Amino acid sequence: MSRVQNQVPEQNSPQDNQGSWIGELGRTIILSVILALGIRTFVAEARWIPSESMVPTLQKYDKLIVDKVSYHFVEPERGDIVVFSPTETIKKDNPNLKDAFIKRIVGLPGDKVEVKGERVYINDRPLQEKYIEAPPQYQYGPVTVPPNSYLVLGDNRNNSYDSHFWGFVPRDNIIGRAIVRFWPLNRIGELN
Repeated sequence: MSRVQNQVPEQNSPQDNQGSWIGELGRTIILSVILALGIRTFVAEARWIPSESMVPTLQKYDKLIVDKVSYHFVEPERGDIVVFSPTETIKKDNPNLKDAFIKRIVGLPGDKVEVKGERVYINDRPLQEKYIEAPPQYQYGPVTVPPNSYLVLGDNRNNSYDSHFWGFVPRDNIIGRAIVRFWPLNRIGELN
């Protein structure tokens, strides 16, 4: 006849519990870092505005969220505020510049763009712009936006280092679309 013995489960020593707790904390921290980096790399990231080139829409030091996913499914549109890597022309003129830029898309691929008489013209029609600081005090173009490229201008037209200085932004340089300002608190909201 075989006998079954009651076995008392072993109790973990305080040292074992501490090791288990530290291991779990370590795994949680590592997983959190991986998720945060994955989200920042592929989904969305926070950015801050270093200049006044987008006044009045964005003020210097505003903080915003950049959507990095939607442009994988839809093309950028006129009026979108985009964050992009410096173009080759910008890098050539400023070899130490590594920061991304933020501007508004004005010209789409194939558009004829001209700035004259304090107005922007797209395909010979004046662009309606409620978001600019002041009318542009310069002449530009006419130019035709090449395929897979965009013409971008700052909302502070007369104080913006943008396409009218260095040309077009290739589609591959666009990081994402600025969608929400989250700082300062009194100006939280969606960007137009």
